Amino acid sequence: GPAQILAIPGLEGVIGATAPDLARQFGTPRLDVWEGDAHKLQFSGAACVLDVYLYPSAQGREPQATYLDARRTDGREVERVACVSALRKR
Repeated sequence: GPAQILAIPGLEGVIGATAPDLARQFGTPRLDVWEGDAHKLQFSGAACVLDVYLYPSAQGREPQATYLDARRTDGREVERVACVSALRKR
């Protein structure tokens, strides 16, 4: 069936977004990798590194962000919502 989309308060606008949507919010990704039909984008800034995983909801559909992972540049944990806020272009 379709990929389950993670619903987290504060992450509306990221979860479900397409790659172009994400680039508008965060700028050019530092990494842009395809693994099969999964698409991984990495955005980074002084505050943190954000990995966004996009999957197509159905065959032939444009991949949408379904999961994201955030960490500080020193590897420590960081709240995903805080990271998204920090990286969003003002």
